[in-house]
Amino acid sequence: MAEDETGEVPKLPPDARLESLDERLDRLQQAEAKRTVKREPDPNYSAGQLVLSHLVGAPAGGFLIGLLLDRWLGTQPWLMLTLLFLGFAAGFFNVIRISNATADEKPKGNERGK
Repeated sequence: MAEDETGEVPKLPPDARLESLDERLDRLQQAEAKRTVKREPDPNYSAGQLVLSHLVGAPAGGFLIGLLLDRWLGTQPWLMLTLLFLGFAAGFFNVIRISNATADEKPKGNERGK
């Protein structure tokens, strides 16, 4: 392009195609922003996942720890059964604790140092 005496490129008249492209690009960016907006997680869904993890994880953990201790100490199946039932009890206790927590407060027991 030719430069004038100030060293700047002279401004060209706006091209209608470029303006149309800018408008379409802006509309598409706005639509993409609406589509990818971050949604708030449902607290009921989160509570349900927490309850399910306690109902499955506590007995499974008790079973596995009891099984390992039984093999190590040679007391099969007594420690496995005892820790399995303690796991069920702990799971139900945690479910009751979670269900008694209000929607605004976090379930107790998850804080550190209190």
